[in-house]
Amino acid sequence: MYIGAHVRTKGSYLHAAKSAFAEGANAFQYFPMNPRSLALKAVSTKETEACAAYAREHGLVSIGHAPYGLNPAVDEPEREAMAALLLNALDIASGCGSVGLVVHFGKYHGKDPLQGYKNIIQCLNSVTRDYSGSSLILLENQAGEGAQLGLTMEEMVMVRRNCQHPEMIGFCLDTCHAFASRLWAGTDWAELEAKGAQLEYWPHLGAIHLNDSVHPLGSRRDRHAKIGQGQIGLSSFEKLLASPYVRDIPIVLETEPDLDGTHQAEIRLVHQLAERRIGP
Repeated sequence: MYIGAHVRTKGSYLHAAKSAFAEGANAFQYFPMNPRSLALKAVSTKETEACAAYAREHGLVSIGHAPYGLNPAVDEPEREAMAALLLNALDIASGCGSVGLVVHFGKYHGKDPLQGYKNIIQCLNSVTRDYSGSSLILLENQAGEGAQLGLTMEEMVMVRRNCQHPEMIGFCLDTCHAFASRLWAGTDWAELEAKGAQLEYWPHLGAIHLNDSVHPLGSRRDRHAKIGQGQIGLSSFEKLLASPYVRDIPIVLETEPDLDGTHQAEIRLVHQLAERRIGP
């Protein structure tokens, strides 16, 4: 299984890949650009190719994460700027050899939620018309904190199905968000598997954000906890990690590092859970 954590680039995508490998990971996530800015970023091909080459050499798989402010649900005229930012981030992720770029589903503040879905589809259509790279757009489910969209599998599948180029779009399942929104209660993984199979969600799952939740089920609050130290619990993660649908895709922790600055211990724990070596 491909298990790792979010790592810092510190000015170099190659640094991110090396950091992941040094902490015993074979997967990692990184920000292609400043996560707090909407500014575009010019990146040399030499820089991204160095990351891609190192990842290939060491058997690493990666995903990028779009800036937090990237909101595909906005109305015009903001949509053009969002599409340009998304295309920029995708190009960097593709250059780094990443399997996908995680993009939050989006927040819409208008009166008609249907318009929010239309805006997302139009934004994705604008980007995929101009994009020729290999990284997928991975729509991430939301916790419901300040947003009413993107809480269900049905929404993810509907948006993808209505895009002009659905083959360029997949999904990232965030476990904390799923728990906060009641998409996943922790104890009902079999039911979630069945729903995802019926909706044809799983064939397009490109990544997992593996996070426990500080807050209880249905809280609509997005606060990550270390695996086994939150409200979801180890047995629930064990069932998830046993699923055939999470094999061969990057499973990435978005939790605080330990005092040594790494996720080594937590990565080992996740491997143990995947191998069913944790007791009751």
